Amino acid sequence: MKKEIASPQAAKRMGTAPVYFTAISTILGAILFLRFGVAVGTVGIAGVLFIIIIGHMVTLPTAMAISEISTNQKVEGGGEYYMISRSFGLNIGATIGISLYLSQAISIAFYIIAFTEAFTPLIHFVQLHYHLLIPKQAIGIVTLVILGVVIWKKGANIGVKMLYVVVTILLLSLLAFFLGHPVNGTAQSAFAYPPLRNTDQLFVMLAIIFPAFTGMDAGVGLSGDLKSPQKSIPRGTLWATVTGMIIYIFVVIKLNISATPQELMTQPLIMSKIALFGWIIIPLGLAAATMSSAIGSFLVAPRTMQAIAVDNSFPMEKMNRVLGKGKGKTNEPQNATFFTLLLALVFVVMGSIDAVAKIISMFFMITYASMNLISFLNHFGSDPSYRPSFQSKWYFSLAGFVFASVLMFLMNPLYAFISVAAIFLLYFWMKHVHQDRRGIENIFHGVMFQVSRKLTAYLQTGTIKERTWRPSAICISSDTFKRDKIFDLLNWISYSHGFGTYMHFIQGYYSRETHLEAKKVMERLIHKANRTEGSMIVSTIISPSYTSAIAQIIQTPGIAGVENNMIIFEYDKHQPDQLPQILENLRMVQAGDFDICILGSSMRNIKYYNGIHIWIRDLNRDNERLMILLSYVILGHPAWKNASISLFTLSSRDRMEETRKNIAQFVLEGRLPVSKNNITVIEKDPDMNFRTLVAQYSAEAALTIVGFYNEQLKHEGIHHFEGFDEIGDILFVNAHDLLEIN
Repeated sequence: MKKEIASPQAAKRMGTAPVYFTAISTILGAILFLRFGVAVGTVGIAGVLFIIIIGHMVTLPTAMAISEISTNQKVEGGGEYYMISRSFGLNIGATIGISLYLSQAISIAFYIIAFTEAFTPLIHFVQLHYHLLIPKQAIGIVTLVILGVVIWKKGANIGVKMLYVVVTILLLSLLAFFLGHPVNGTAQSAFAYPPLRNTDQLFVMLAIIFPAFTGMDAGVGLSGDLKSPQKSIPRGTLWATVTGMIIYIFVVIKLNISATPQELMTQPLIMSKIALFGWIIIPLGLAAATMSSAIGSFLVAPRTMQAIAVDNSFPMEKMNRVLGKGKGKTNEPQNATFFTLLLALVFVVMGSIDAVAKIISMFFMITYASMNLISFLNHFGSDPSYRPSFQSKWYFSLAGFVFASVLMFLMNPLYAFISVAAIFLLYFWMKHVHQDRRGIENIFHGVMFQVSRKLTAYLQTGTIKERTWRPSAICISSDTFKRDKIFDLLNWISYSHGFGTYMHFIQGYYSRETHLEAKKVMERLIHKANRTEGSMIVSTIISPSYTSAIAQIIQTPGIAGVENNMIIFEYDKHQPDQLPQILENLRMVQAGDFDICILGSSMRNIKYYNGIHIWIRDLNRDNERLMILLSYVILGHPAWKNASISLFTLSSRDRMEETRKNIAQFVLEGRLPVSKNNITVIEKDPDMNFRTLVAQYSAEAALTIVGFYNEQLKHEGIHHFEGFDEIGDILFVNAHDLLEIN
């Protein structure tokens, strides 16, 4: 039984401030202090401003998408994971959720590694004066363990309190920087150097400083601890994103007028040369920035893991039970926090800030692309249940998705390819483990609905009368679960070239009982269609009589704006009880200009490799052309891939060769898949019965097709369909008009 991650409402005390400070503290991280100066020195002020704009073309739409989605649904613990999984299903949610968790957990290591950079002056001082080498990894490990233990013991509340302290130090260091003086004492002109230079390095610099734009979603992970996530998440997320962008712009301007390009490129901590008391305040600011980002990530990563475990998405039940367990009224994810600490320690030991940055950037990009895609598809799908109180625009979300996807590969094609491949492998693993859950097709459900709706309306209003023929068949039968042949026939017709609608007839008046019966039959029909991998539409029809049912279905609208043009009936050749009622209703069907097919089903198994046999009389008559085209449509189904079409006709002895040539020429001009060797012209013999000839030549055929005309039925009636016991399935065809084969 699934355990809810949400804590009791009384325990949820957090408002907008924790969301804002968690996000802004993660945004204003190590890159601001260590890489912005290098970027300005390399590509100039215009180049970095361009990078800021490009970066926020991903993050701003993502912030808006997050705000929109969070105001449409109740957001429980897990933040972005919760939104994705409740929008796209648990399999996709877990796939992206695990990548999101990894990016958040590895981010902790990234920030701790950057935190150790603040101790570089101290390390050099100790080494110079005391000849003692202190490894940065040792500082990082100790710091991470202390931070992890504090959060593990005290939970989110102490984490947020620590956050307020470090954010205060961070803001003081930025204030000291803005109040500081240029390196050489005199401010230089903003255009003293080319504002845009080394354009070939633009995307290299983008890859380096892009992590500075991430983090606006950090506060979303606190959703399970918020009093009102629908209010706090949009406000905190958007305010933090805009605040970060404004601060970055002013930092770039200040750097540009305070140091030369050479100084900016060669001194990573150039801000310490500019700020008031920079020798101490900037390292403290760097430490505060990295520590605040680490705390922000440490608060949300375990909650993401806990939410995934609560949904039983990990492959082992014990793993879900342990990681999903919370402690206290606030449901603190202590087990998930401990696991996150161990994972972060592994990457801290690596010690390479650049290698870790490349990894987390890819996973963040995938998450951002996903959030924008959710927003866009919800807009496009126009689902009435999607009613967010905060409204973004579909084109913002689409732009955010496109930019996130493209920038991944511009930043690092190899890492991007590996990340995307890993996501797909993880998804298929999830699908294998949880086969009962919704899959990737759920993403496009709303889109498919809208596309289908619009295309149907367009095709219906823009119908071209002169368009080429394709079958749009509708079938009615009450023996669906007794015989499969009619189901197979409609499946063959609708597989590649045509459309098909199968109606199961339930005799009776519409009532509660027949309605419930129809629902049960519909479930069996869908199961049957899925088992045969058919592409037809299945449905039921309740009507007092067979005649009234036919009258209803011939007025049924066609699929995709194409009017139904063919009605298919079926009877058992060996017990033709249904045949009289079929013939009684032919006149009514013909009044609607429908082609008519009547399938006589046998008990034989279909031997597809024996092919389709068509018995024709005159190529200039209606039935023959329909029979040939219909056989071509049927061969489009994979079951008939090794089958062929054979044509049979009767002719007087003096015209046999002429008849053969005419048929061969017709086949050639019509580009029909009929070999010359499969054209058989039989000499007419007044003493030879037609049914005997069919039995002689088509006894082993997989399907035999013959035509019938109204004048024949007037004279023979039901007997016209009898006498074919020695062959397998036979399809009688009546065309309402002459088809053009072109």
